[in-house]
Amino acid sequence: MGRRPFWGGLLVTLAGVEILLTEWAPMHMVLRIGLRGLAGYAVPALILLCGLLLIFHPVQRVFYSLLAVLATLGSWITSNLGGFFIGLLLGLVGSSLAFGWLPDQPRRRRLLRRGRERRTTEPGLTGATPV
Repeated sequence: MGRRPFWGGLLVTLAGVEILLTEWAPMHMVLRIGLRGLAGYAVPALILLCGLLLIFHPVQRVFYSLLAVLATLGSWITSNLGGFFIGLLLGLVGSSLAFGWLPDQPRRRRLLRRGRERRTTEPGLTGATPV
């Protein structure tokens, strides 16, 4: 799982599914705007597609995560307040996780240990302060 933004992609995919389910829900509160709510189905489908692409094609993670965050914010208007806030929050958190993911990073402990070793092995560093 270290080679792909799995958790970010999973949260974005869940956001798309949740927003689509609120569109299909038999409620009287569901809003339909223009062409029988075409945007209400297109935006969550785009979020779902971005989530799947984040998982299976992580090379373009920056583009997919930015597209997912814009579509998620657009779902606020087009898809019942972003799936009644649940899908909106899932999409924002997931796309933020995917955007911040960096592949193949060394562990932080190794970097800190190497930094300490370099400081102590450099010639002329005795720990005393110069006068």
